[in-house]
Amino acid sequence: MVYIAVVGPGHEATPQNRRDAYEVGRLLAERGAVVVTGGLGGVMEAAAQGCADAQGTSVGLLPGHRREAGNPHLSVALPTGLGELRNGLLVCSADGVVSIGGSWGTLSELALAKGSELSVVSVDGWSVLDANGQRLPLDTAATPAEAVDWILAAVAARTGARSAGR
Repeated sequence: MVYIAVVGPGHEATPQNRRDAYEVGRLLAERGAVVVTGGLGGVMEAAAQGCADAQGTSVGLLPGHRREAGNPHLSVALPTGLGELRNGLLVCSADGVVSIGGSWGTLSELALAKGSELSVVSVDGWSVLDANGQRLPLDTAATPAEAVDWILAAVAARTGARSAGR
């Protein structure tokens, strides 16, 4: 089974971010992947809802101590009590990351994922420059479907695993 983190802003998510996250969650579930998020609103909730609507499994790693704080679409809500430090758990639990939109928390998840050499693809998200003003490499996708195809192929190539659901 393949676990894909879907990361992005909570309350700062745009309507387009939410639509993209819903579609990514739905497509991942249809392909047999487990969707892992930070468990709250915005991109996280939209991805979990798309996953639920496709009868998939989603796991939310919550920042606080209360399971009830998770969005209503999660299959599993896991309180961590770690606040934003849960971002490290989120990245460690995933085989790959789809990033949608951008917030400071999203940027930290991208940095942790890239530092861990995970496959990462971004939809309408961050562009990061190094100290010399050069753009750091970050794979991008124009659509949710392209992002899902890309991340599942990248994870399969890296791990030698077959693509989820195929």
